[in-house]
Amino acid sequence: MIKLKFKNELEQEKSSSCCDGVKTVSGTEKIVLQTPCCPDAAKDKPAWITGSVMTPVGSVSRVSTDLSRADHWGHIKCRISSFRNDYAIKPGLYAVGNPDQNADVLVSANYKFSFDMLRKELAGLNAWILVLDTKGINVWCAAGKGTFGTAALINRITTTRLKDIVAHRRIIVPQLGAPGVSAFRVKAATGFNVIFGPVLAKDLPAYVAAGYKATREMRTVTFSLWDRLVLTPIELHHIWKQFFFYVLLTLVYFGLAPSGVIFRDAFSGGLPFVFMGFMAVITGAVMTPLCLPVIPFRSFAIKGWLAGMLMILLSATALSVPNQQNMPLLIFSYLFFPLVSSYLALQFTGATTFTGITGVKKELKIAAPIYIGGAAVSMIILIIYKLDEWRII
Repeated sequence: MIKLKFKNELEQEKSSSCCDGVKTVSGTEKIVLQTPCCPDAAKDKPAWITGSVMTPVGSVSRVSTDLSRADHWGHIKCRISSFRNDYAIKPGLYAVGNPDQNADVLVSANYKFSFDMLRKELAGLNAWILVLDTKGINVWCAAGKGTFGTAALINRITTTRLKDIVAHRRIIVPQLGAPGVSAFRVKAATGFNVIFGPVLAKDLPAYVAAGYKATREMRTVTFSLWDRLVLTPIELHHIWKQFFFYVLLTLVYFGLAPSGVIFRDAFSGGLPFVFMGFMAVITGAVMTPLCLPVIPFRSFAIKGWLAGMLMILLSATALSVPNQQNMPLLIFSYLFFPLVSSYLALQFTGATTFTGITGVKKELKIAAPIYIGGAAVSMIILIIYKLDEWRII
């Protein structure tokens, strides 16, 4: 059953790539050296492709190790907007410098930011870069999602005819891609030995020079304040789209009366809750990630909830809203907003070193029903409050 599943994954990976180099003709397989979507066959080559290197199976695009202004601007855009969803390059084989049959082969994702970080650190070296089709996802996340995996690696080794290009049988895979790659399956299918390189691309030159031996520091995954900070803009980008509707609904709710919408009540009653909603977002998407090491507990859902509870306590006290006379709104505030912070903090868990895939799934399984139940109870409280305000109950 396992072999059949793996075979199906491999076949799916082959059929999903327009650049797999294999074409079936009358029931037989015929190798196609270049197809229109392969890197070297593209009509409009990007600026970072500076030429080509001839190999026994055809030409391979040579890439620059210098990042241009356009590259740096692309990195900024993919950090702060949905531009990252389309920030990908075509999978295939690329060359750095003037690699020959003895040059190392380094594996990367086709997320351009990952690819750029790798090629930049290879300045002065001669190497091949084998780019997998990870659907524009970085190595770490793609390994968890399965797109940076055994089937994808086997397919790319086979379809680029890598064994005809290099004399050795050694391929260097990023350490962060290890969860998705089975080294013995790759060896059995292709003959290539998978060795896992250092965590950071900047350590690759020293790693290769040391005879493919990594120091303890090269193997250690750090997650500094800066690492956490640069991940927050993209989270906020997605949230603000929904926050606009939250603001609109909040103002309408507090201004709603049997005679229509009263704008004075909408702003006087709704703005404090708009502010608390804003603070819940900032707490869950920014403050919790930044303060991860100091917030108690390992669970991201609990970390976010604790931070959210502290936030609502400070906000409600500062605004003096809601007060004891509005007990339903007081209960709503202490129930709803901390859960919002908790939910947003939980979205951050897949981008950290604090937990693994199993831990994420387990936490989601527990937290999801709580979020749903909390949202339902919050809505019921708001309905009861409004009906009581209208003297209906």
